[in-house]
Amino acid sequence: MPPERTALVTGLSGQDGSFLAELLLERGYAVVGLARDPLGPLGCSEHLRGRVELVAGDLLAPDTLRSAVAQVGAEEVYHLAAPSFVPDSWRRPGETLAAIAGSTAVVLETVRELAAGARVFVASSGAIFGDTPECPQREDTPCQPTSPYAVAKLAAHQLTGALREHDGVHASSGITFNHESERRPERFVTRRVSRAVAAIALGRQRELTLGSLDAVRDWSFAGDVMHAAWLMLQQERAEDYVLASGVGHTVAELVRTAFACVDLDAERYVRVERSLVRAPERTPSIGDPRKARERLGWEPRVSFEQLVERMVRADLRALEATVPG
Repeated sequence: MPPERTALVTGLSGQDGSFLAELLLERGYAVVGLARDPLGPLGCSEHLRGRVELVAGDLLAPDTLRSAVAQVGAEEVYHLAAPSFVPDSWRRPGETLAAIAGSTAVVLETVRELAAGARVFVASSGAIFGDTPECPQREDTPCQPTSPYAVAKLAAHQLTGALREHDGVHASSGITFNHESERRPERFVTRRVSRAVAAIALGRQRELTLGSLDAVRDWSFAGDVMHAAWLMLQQERAEDYVLASGVGHTVAELVRTAFACVDLDAERYVRVERSLVRAPERTPSIGDPRKARERLGWEPRVSFEQLVERMVRADLRALEATVPG
């Protein structure tokens, strides 16, 4: 029996793309993923090879992106792909703007012109709020981005709203706060912590070096956030939503929770490297998810504690399967 709907997912090889693809396949979609090289590695979605189709396209090559969106003709388009490591955006601000805001413009423009009935989800970020004095942050909170990455995400977010209002494109922006899983790259603090805790528990590492332990983040499970993205495109009216847990946790809480998973005292193993400590943030990055919960009926399934334990356990299994080098 043929699938009822087709979804195009940019960023299929990343954490979010893999969880979204799994969700869509479970619901009977035909899933097509955008890939620079359809014959190359699928990253976090490697286990889905053979169950998803692939189409060539590159965020920095607008013609290929436009061709891919037009070729697939999907009923739903999830635009997740973007450089996601904020420090890199300072080194390549022009490329960051092109990859995030430029690619969003191409996707929306192509849908408007060639696939008018399609619904589009655009992945925005809680980083757009930056130094806003308001906490927690809502959909209408004033934005004061503080990095090229955040500026680019804000441009994509505002463009989504503009084309929705001006041209009637069914496009929704998901303002995603920090969302994690065992599929997160190790350069992100959550995964660096879970990996180090697993290594320490197995006697393969002596300590965990971090910067500020006082930084506050609103952490959710990536699979829950992707469920909200899907719910957004099931609505007759396209709108923007903050996707967050609504609860802030410090890095210190993250660390203590992770070490508790392996019955170890964090204070014995954590060392603060002063050169890594950043200036305190003006406003904690915490989202207000009330709109998503009330209008979408979105109920996250994984708590902060369950998320951290999931990550630590996954890293324990991965390290136990390798021979110490």
